[in-house]
Amino acid sequence: MAKTISAINIAYTLVKVHGKRVLLIDNDKQGNTSKFFGLHSYEDKSLADLLTDRDCSIESVIKPTAYEGLNIIPANMNLLRANKEILLDVSRPQQTRLRKALSQITNEYDYCIIDNAPDINMTVINALVASDDVLVPIKVDKFAFDGLELLVEQIADVKEFNDNIIFKGCFITMFQKNGVNVQGCEYLFSSTSYPLFHTVVRKTVKVDETTFVGKPLLDYKKSTAGQDYEKLVEEYLQMC
Repeated sequence: MAKTISAINIAYTLVKVHGKRVLLIDNDKQGNTSKFFGLHSYEDKSLADLLTDRDCSIESVIKPTAYEGLNIIPANMNLLRANKEILLDVSRPQQTRLRKALSQITNEYDYCIIDNAPDINMTVINALVASDDVLVPIKVDKFAFDGLELLVEQIADVKEFNDNIIFKGCFITMFQKNGVNVQGCEYLFSSTSYPLFHTVVRKTVKVDETTFVGKPLLDYKKSTAGQDYEKLVEEYLQMC
């Protein structure tokens, strides 16, 4: 949940607050980002087609959202098939397909935000190869901490195909002011070598409400999490 909500609200904040043109890519077979904007479908072409069909153009899979300046490449369960087909198709490069497709529209967008699946597969590797920066939302629990090491190793492996990729850092989501969260934050800030954003995204019920109404936080109701995503985006832009 945190990664999808974060991708959506980072993308929308770039559009609404900073006037940027943003392409949001749903790279998770569950298709939650696509569902959020009412664009989940098996009738239309999706990311799976872009990665496996030689004749599929990137323009044919880009869909407009209800928000001017924000477009999306949707996903669905066909990504399961796409991952297998990419591995079996050795007639063309496997890791650089998304980067090649995105290179055709670099002048049309200021930013491309990719909502990746939590596991490492060929579509996620394609996303990393196509990326400049990696931001990782984490909840304060041991499972999230354990997964960081594997992700950092994967980013290092991808450098063989993408010298420009940078692990910009983690940012804490669903933060609550209790003992576990406070101690977890202190641990991350003082005892790990991972880069960490200073901005913390606080937990609020309004985040769950937005998944029902299909509106980003800044277009829904004033909330602490909406304010936090504004600060997070500002902190990121200052780093760039």
